[in-house]
Amino acid sequence: MGRTVSDGSTADEGGPTDVPLSTLRGSGVDVDSRHVVRAAIGLCLVALAVVVVVLFLAGVNKNAQINRLRQHGVPVAVTVTTCLGQLGGSGSNAAGYQCRGSFAIDGRRYNEIIPGTTLLPLGTTVRGVIDPSDPALISPVGAVDSERASWRVFLLPIVLAVALALLVVAVAIRMGRTR
Repeated sequence: MGRTVSDGSTADEGGPTDVPLSTLRGSGVDVDSRHVVRAAIGLCLVALAVVVVVLFLAGVNKNAQINRLRQHGVPVAVTVTTCLGQLGGSGSNAAGYQCRGSFAIDGRRYNEIIPGTTLLPLGTTVRGVIDPSDPALISPVGAVDSERASWRVFLLPIVLAVALALLVVAVAIRMGRTR
């Protein structure tokens, strides 16, 4: 025995029908899943491209900062003014410390974050190096001595760029076959 659907025709019990039994608030939605998949793939490719560009720029910036401190850095004595504990994970354990220190250069006083995660006693003097064109760029002397600009900061962006290129080629080939 068949059932009556909204257009007056009958359908077998349990059998599929192309006619909706009802609509919600007067409108139906017809979505082509192929367009949705293409849009999602396109968004993922764009997001991956953005990540590649951001990582390349971060690598360039990191190397430039290291070179500026090594070539044009000015030594300063930084006096620790505050040290705050940083919590990790669930907030129940210490992940390190963030300390700030003050120093003077060219008659101006600065209070900047001292790189590192070690607890430094208040009032301690730390030897640092700053970039005179950007006093917020400060690093302990030992870190500047051991750091070098490196091509290794570009490894991850290169791997992701190759993956992006392969994905773009694969999508292009796939789209060429479906047309």
